[in-house]
Amino acid sequence: MLEADARNTGNPYRDLATAIVLQAVEDYRKDMIRLKAHKDDIDAKNDAERIERFFRSEWYEILSPLNGDFLIRELKKELGGAA
Repeated sequence: MLEADARNTGNPYRDLATAIVLQAVEDYRKDMIRLKAHKDDIDAKNDAERIERFFRSEWYEILSPLNGDFLIRELKKELGGAA
């Protein structure tokens, strides 16, 4: 998805923005997998909700042209509708 095309653009600011978003995607995947295995994992639930707020934030909009709600939907689809 996002990882393959955007890691090193030669623009350090764009690369940093991309790294922030990719880390959030990776963290979200891990939290959703944890929630799928342990629905009562409060820490994973709180972390996933925090990351979803980030994906819907103005800060995220500055970092990425990709719609945050679209990204959340695609990640949930990728994970088989996890949590």
